[in-house]
Amino acid sequence: MVVFAGQGDARRSMSLLWRSGDAGPRPGPKPGLSVDAIVDAAVAVADEHGMSALSMRAVGERLGRTAMALYTYVPSKAELIDLMYDKVLGELPAEYPSDGGWRPALAAWAGDVRAFYLRHPWVLQVSQARPVLGPNEFAMLETLLRILRGTGLDRSALRGVVGAVTQFVRGIAAVIADTRQAARETGVSDEEWWYARSPLLDEFAERFERRFPLSAWIGEAHPPATDDECTPYLERDAEWNFKVGLGVLLDGIEAAVARSVG
Repeated sequence: MVVFAGQGDARRSMSLLWRSGDAGPRPGPKPGLSVDAIVDAAVAVADEHGMSALSMRAVGERLGRTAMALYTYVPSKAELIDLMYDKVLGELPAEYPSDGGWRPALAAWAGDVRAFYLRHPWVLQVSQARPVLGPNEFAMLETLLRILRGTGLDRSALRGVVGAVTQFVRGIAAVIADTRQAARETGVSDEEWWYARSPLLDEFAERFERRFPLSAWIGEAHPPATDDECTPYLERDAEWNFKVGLGVLLDGIEAAVARSVG
């Protein structure tokens, strides 16, 4: 399920995101609801049950109200998703120590963002094709640029680095989130799935190692054992990919920095 941001009324959505103008109900008796309360309830619904369960009715029920009661504050589900997305981005740290240089700061940022995605896996379903253009989305970008500015790379290079780093972290988080969701929805663990299919691959894919020698070779490599043996195999594999891949990515940035000053 892919959700595109910015599908609601542009003016109303931007007003709510930036809290400019009159974003709430008209003057009168003290309201029993608020935009923030509705957004918090919507985030809780999505965290617990996923994006597919999100509806104005579900949010209203969580607040003990009807869906109609919410429309005075948030025009539709489209604007609500924009607000939810930007709200949870505010959880991310705004500053990282710079005394150790950009590399440890960037590694820490990547780890925090991956953990954030896994706390709110529904965020991964909000397409990156169109930004929300909210304050916390820009704050996240500002934090990353503040770290990368220390590399000394020019603006063109930094645009590419930002894209590579953000998509790498998002991609690894998506694999882990999908792994967890697959086990929940199918009732079959990673290990059970592989144990059921590996013997069949040997049975039906004749001369597999001859036909696909490099696939067989790389398949024999396993991520190092961890203290948490309860972590599913594919999730441990994704964690290892994150560690190795991030290291290679950081090495590449260092090489680009070296070329720029060479």
